[in-house]
Amino acid sequence: MNKLVIHNARIITPTCVTDSSSILIEDGRIKVVQEGRMDLENAEYVDACGNYLSPGFIDLHTHGAGNADFMDNSIEACLTIASTHAKHGTTLLFPTTLTSTDKELFSFFETYKKVKTMEYNGAVFGGIHLEGPYFSYKYRGAQDPRFLKSPNPNDYDRIMEHADGNIACWSLAPELPGAIEFGKVLIKKGIRPSIGHTEATYDDVLEAYKAGIRSMTHFYSAMEGITRKNAMRYAGCIEAGYLLEDIDVEIIADGVHVPKPLLELVFKIKGAEHIALVTDSMRAAGMPEGKSILGSLKNGQEVLVEDGVAKMLDRTAFAGSVATADRLIRTMVKIVGLSICQAVQMMTATPARIAKLDDKKGAIKPGYDADLVIFDDNIDVKASFVKGKNIYNNFK
Repeated sequence: MNKLVIHNARIITPTCVTDSSSILIEDGRIKVVQEGRMDLENAEYVDACGNYLSPGFIDLHTHGAGNADFMDNSIEACLTIASTHAKHGTTLLFPTTLTSTDKELFSFFETYKKVKTMEYNGAVFGGIHLEGPYFSYKYRGAQDPRFLKSPNPNDYDRIMEHADGNIACWSLAPELPGAIEFGKVLIKKGIRPSIGHTEATYDDVLEAYKAGIRSMTHFYSAMEGITRKNAMRYAGCIEAGYLLEDIDVEIIADGVHVPKPLLELVFKIKGAEHIALVTDSMRAAGMPEGKSILGSLKNGQEVLVEDGVAKMLDRTAFAGSVATADRLIRTMVKIVGLSICQAVQMMTATPARIAKLDDKKGAIKPGYDADLVIFDDNIDVKASFVKGKNIYNNFK
């Protein structure tokens, strides 16, 4: 039996921080959590040096990092992304695709099936997040308009067949013809539908809500707010996200996609229980600023990274985030002014619940997977662990 003790840690829970605490890990799971030091024979010890010990960060929406994108369709790219995000505290991530040809998409499916069973030092994969192709043209953002379409059973059934049970989430615009029925199909198959890249009004979202859809992709980004038709005002998707209390929302909390006042507003209304911080990162995450590629190296488009965000070359729109999980928490603590417990909850417990993994991930408690991250007061990551295995170590 493998035993690992992490001691001298400030352990983060959803409600408090316990000082000078220890945990015992056996065979990849948390066995004991206690205040003070733990003295055991035949155990490996890690001194947290008084730093925070948190559940590992869970990223529900990421396209890439470390100059690699999942749409590169290579094992090397997948492992690079997993390794890069692990350096920033992510222990579980959901590879996210862009709207593309079926050939490109199916090629990624085959790559994913291979890489998810491999052993490597990096964040593990929790399932694929399909972003598109069932999106609004108006709110397509950086999605390739050539491949946008409305949901059709012949199309999405074929995609699900090729994915072979590996789809965890599928983002869609609910106002499109056939979208509500598509959402119902996803729910029956255990796939989480999420509203995104949409012109939906409040009424459109309400129909999706009645069908069982409870999630919104990168809230505020690529969705309609209050609109006017024939001089009358109509509530939009954003207002629906606020009014429907149990809808969960993704937030790209880099301080750019969603600035401070809106971060304060969404937290005030939704609370940590219904917000999942996501990076939505493209390949430039963890890389210097300058030109980069959004999407695959072969078929992607050139973008510019500046001011802490990726932009289209003409600077008319954002082209993806370059955030990492530690930056999201740092923004919520240092800029928005939340407690470390509140910020961490939105990167751990809440996404674990949304992904239906909260019986084993997202908390530091006995019986849970030992997915952990150690970081300092500046939220600079010192070490990351997946099931007790040290996948990143930056202790000097």
